[in-house]
Amino acid sequence: MVRQYRLNWRSSRTLGTPTARMSQSTFNASQPIPAVPGRSGLLFIVSAPSGAGKTSLLQALLQRDPKIGLSVSYTTRAPRPGEQEGRHYHFVSRETFQRMLERGEFLESALVHGNHYGTSERWVTDQLDAGANIVLEIDWQGAAQVRRRLPGCIGIFVLPPSMETLETRLRGRGQDAPEVIARRLNAAREEVSHAGEFDYVIINDDFDRAVDDLRAVVRATRLRTATQFAANPRLQQF
Repeated sequence: MVRQYRLNWRSSRTLGTPTARMSQSTFNASQPIPAVPGRSGLLFIVSAPSGAGKTSLLQALLQRDPKIGLSVSYTTRAPRPGEQEGRHYHFVSRETFQRMLERGEFLESALVHGNHYGTSERWVTDQLDAGANIVLEIDWQGAAQVRRRLPGCIGIFVLPPSMETLETRLRGRGQDAPEVIARRLNAAREEVSHAGEFDYVIINDDFDRAVDDLRAVVRATRLRTATQFAANPRLQQF
């Protein structure tokens, strides 16, 4: 899978796998099918190896699309320079995280680069029930857990144009020691092997173009037949 990825990632910027969740030929306008069964909102998952630029892409998406909200994850890692509690992450101790895990409070959780990350299930489901559009910034492990529990979510994987570019970005951040960067690069090779599990792949070789690609996925999802009928009950009068 990694070998195939290396052959193809330079030749196409946005790759969509036609994951058919419903067919227009069988669509019943009187019984619209929501994107996430039992929920009226839309759930997007954005994953990427460290340094691919997913956080910057999501910040740009949130600035340009006020109708989408970001789920703030819980983590046991220390805040990086400029990160704020409640905005970028909920920073908690390992003991607090473990208690939340034991109480079943997480929709998904994963151990990434030695730190624990988790998403509040109650917050996400409450938002979806209210009809909100939510995006999760999580790794491929968490994405697999969410797909099992909330089928119908839209998965987007962000890739850098090459491993060389990824290494340059990681070193340019100036946040990690050389041994940490080496671990992240090794992990990235494993992470990109899971790109085929997602609905869309966006290659972040040009930032503005990648943002447009991300917005295009969101817009296209909102225009799906099931989404339109669920969001606009008056359409059922036709």
